[in-house]
Amino acid sequence: MRELDDTDRTILAALVRDGRRSYSDIGDEVGLSGPAVSDRVSRLQELGVLQRFTVDVDRSQLAGGTPVLVELETTPTAVDALRATVAESEAVEYVLTTAEASVAAVARVDGPVEAWVGRVAETAAAEDPVADYAVTLLSSAEWAPTPSGTEFALSCAECGNTVTSEGESAEIGGQRYRFCCENCLTTFRERHERIEEGAD
Repeated sequence: MRELDDTDRTILAALVRDGRRSYSDIGDEVGLSGPAVSDRVSRLQELGVLQRFTVDVDRSQLAGGTPVLVELETTPTAVDALRATVAESEAVEYVLTTAEASVAAVARVDGPVEAWVGRVAETAAAEDPVADYAVTLLSSAEWAPTPSGTEFALSCAECGNTVTSEGESAEIGGQRYRFCCENCLTTFRERHERIEEGAD
């Protein structure tokens, strides 16, 4: 597996600050041609480090609704379906998942939050409904990544250590993960398979 170098990190930081910057402009910053930057961006996408280019819309400027943090608890087998359903809701700005089979979302909800949670739960998985939920009223929500070198280091999906050039990469359950060593890959894959078998 290829390790990220300082040029990769600088390119990532430039794209975090402004995803619309031209590759030739970024190339001026890192000392590469526009096509060379394009090649690096393509490799970062192949590694799964860059997954998509998005627009960061401040919904508070466009729509009403109550800003809330909603934490939804479900079963490990239903967490993917719940995350996907929550992410599709127009009210949702950010979605996070935890290892404890819960999904958290920052949303701007029109009307009663309980009614919105009920609709999400029904859509996600009728056989595995939301076990419990908590709602916290927010005064503000802001996504503010800090483009530092440590932020752009690849982390092992199993133990959290930094993934070096000797690390492993594997697609498991339709998602690409990176691991610092073969042992972590094996442990992660076996746990995933046990969870999948439990779902049958």
